[in-house]
Amino acid sequence: MGCGCVKKDRRNCVCDIVKEIIDAQNDITENCCITSCEQSINDLLGEEAPGTGLDTVPIILYCEGTCKPFQGFGALPKNDIDSVGKLKGSFIFRPKKILDDCCAVLELVRSRDEAPDKCEFKSPCEQKTRNLQATGICITVDLKCFCHITCLPAVSLFNN
Repeated sequence: MGCGCVKKDRRNCVCDIVKEIIDAQNDITENCCITSCEQSINDLLGEEAPGTGLDTVPIILYCEGTCKPFQGFGALPKNDIDSVGKLKGSFIFRPKKILDDCCAVLELVRSRDEAPDKCEFKSPCEQKTRNLQATGICITVDLKCFCHITCLPAVSLFNN
């Protein structure tokens, strides 16, 4: 049995939303509800307030079956050829690219205010959300393995 939710029309809403976020982010970087995916995308595109300076819709994904938030891990390279940098984890991601068959490259997003040696969190609520920054740490995921997505309010990761 593969991962992913059973879809009647073979579409994946998590994949569709992530594709829409990436398209919106690319529009910004290359040229209803108070909080929702649609509102965050509208804020990013500046439909309500043009020229907002926002460049990212951070997301949290929830694993199929367990309904638990997904935490990704990665490390930046070190100068040593026989070691990697300190591992970092995050529940918050910046969608970067959609690959074939609904796979995506996601970048870990963390707060500059977070302790640099903090590796993992017990829940997304433990993560600081002020002064968010792109980490440069990217992971590849199969979006069909997620059944829930939370879009956080649009932010600027590259101007702060």
